[in-house]
Amino acid sequence: MKTLKLLSRFTLMAIIFTSCSSEIIIEDEPGISLNQLLNTHELWYVDINQTVGYGETPFLQIAFTISFRNGTLYANNNLVGIGSQGGGFGIPVGAYDAYDMILDVNHEIDGYETFDVYQIDDNTIELYNPNNDTSYFLHGYQRSNFDYDFVFYDNIHYFLQEYEAWEKVYTSEEGVLNEFDNENYLQFLSGGNDDTFRSSQDIDIADVSELYWDYTGIYGVQDVSGNDYLKILTLDYDYFDNEYFELNVIDDGLIELYHATSGTYYEFEGSGYIQFMRTSESAKGKSSSTEVKKRKQKTDKKGNPRVKTRN
Repeated sequence: MKTLKLLSRFTLMAIIFTSCSSEIIIEDEPGISLNQLLNTHELWYVDINQTVGYGETPFLQIAFTISFRNGTLYANNNLVGIGSQGGGFGIPVGAYDAYDMILDVNHEIDGYETFDVYQIDDNTIELYNPNNDTSYFLHGYQRSNFDYDFVFYDNIHYFLQEYEAWEKVYTSEEGVLNEFDNENYLQFLSGGNDDTFRSSQDIDIADVSELYWDYTGIYGVQDVSGNDYLKILTLDYDYFDNEYFELNVIDDGLIELYHATSGTYYEFEGSGYIQFMRTSESAKGKSSSTEVKKRKQKTDKKGNPRVKTRN
């Protein structure tokens, strides 16, 4: 009898527990809207090396960062002034509308583009452009924790392209005479000629467009191990071999080149600042000798970009 009562109690408890548990409803936490997602970070860094696909979206291709502010799209397209221009946001470049994980952008120059937006993690989003089957990956930061200096020095070859010319304004007294003493202007071409430089021996030319370029060659910028802020600039002069310089940035418009072979210091000042906010078809106010900057994806050993097509 006691056994029967005990079993009955267990049966009753099981029925009550089952009945109660069946009434428990577990709901997912409500998700945030796309607008809220885009505003979780003040800056979205465009990691050009993560780009997936064969296509290009022009305004993303030239931007270092983009920001979404009350329907206005901002971008840092230049390294000159990055961190200070527009309070760190850069310049307004268009308008946007965000809804149902779809981002529509009306860029002032490039026109209308639409993207499917995917949240990868807490600070990474993917912008997929179905019109060219290409994805851009953006990493979110606040202005207070964004390393503007790292972006500047990691992309310093683009900084050299942000002036129509660099004019020599100082040569140190120390150092032995060398062929480079005769070079008074340098120009670093952008766009399709991303590794091309020109030099001129002209003197005191007020208008950059009137410079006569004596030489055109190949240049490169290499890192220095253990020093993120020092670079090695190589200028390939066929007629007197390569010239190597330690490249130091004094400010946004002045660079120092140290020619270790001769022990000579040079300073070059930027002339003709180029604000990148256009496509190659609309390079207003820019010398016809240069093309608009376009950030390029790093390639593998065979020179091929890492490409993937969305299924």
